[in-house]
Amino acid sequence: MRISFPIVAFAAIVLLVFAAFNTMHRTNQPVLSGWRGPVNASESLAANIVGSTDVSSQQGLIGVAEPQGRGLSDSLVPTGNPLGVANTVMTQGYGVGTHAPAAVWGAIDLAIDGNGDGKADPEGTWNQPVYATHAGQVKIISNSWPAGNHVWVTNELYRTGYAHLSGFAVSDGQWVNLGDLIGYIGSTGMSSGPHLDYQVWVWRNGQWVNQNPLDYNVFAASGR
Repeated sequence: MRISFPIVAFAAIVLLVFAAFNTMHRTNQPVLSGWRGPVNASESLAANIVGSTDVSSQQGLIGVAEPQGRGLSDSLVPTGNPLGVANTVMTQGYGVGTHAPAAVWGAIDLAIDGNGDGKADPEGTWNQPVYATHAGQVKIISNSWPAGNHVWVTNELYRTGYAHLSGFAVSDGQWVNLGDLIGYIGSTGMSSGPHLDYQVWVWRNGQWVNQNPLDYNVFAASGR
């Protein structure tokens, strides 16, 4: 059978037009193994891979777009003086005395120098305000031993402890922000005089790890 030249030429033109159309509409962005976009808040990355260690059996690459250059909010990191005044003195250091071993009992004791002699003044320390050094959720423990009236302030990465309080200014489960009043200095629990036992912990490798509060600017700046 003889095919005329016009028919062959027309077919060739149609093929060229089809190829050009596909090229115009082909995306230039790389394909990421069937990536289906950011995971919704209701989904879990783990839920998509549990029970399978074979990458080929998973439903494509699951990705989450993380904001660049953004760390933990400054308000969530402990900083500053929980007593909020310049005449704060430390009556017991970190990891010594009743604060040893540091991994379990690490803290510092803080009090007020009310008469300017550089030493703790019991009369000037009683019932002085205590402030949260970061944002977090409150957990109250009353009449405990050895901490007496105790407050935890906890967020996703840090928690701080405030012990031996005479009273509370917050309620259990309350969210507080940096500088919020949480209680008052006392001498409850195992205590020989009015002071604040102040602890800092960081969440690391699946557990709370005790920190030296002096590494968190307790005396770097006075006030709240």
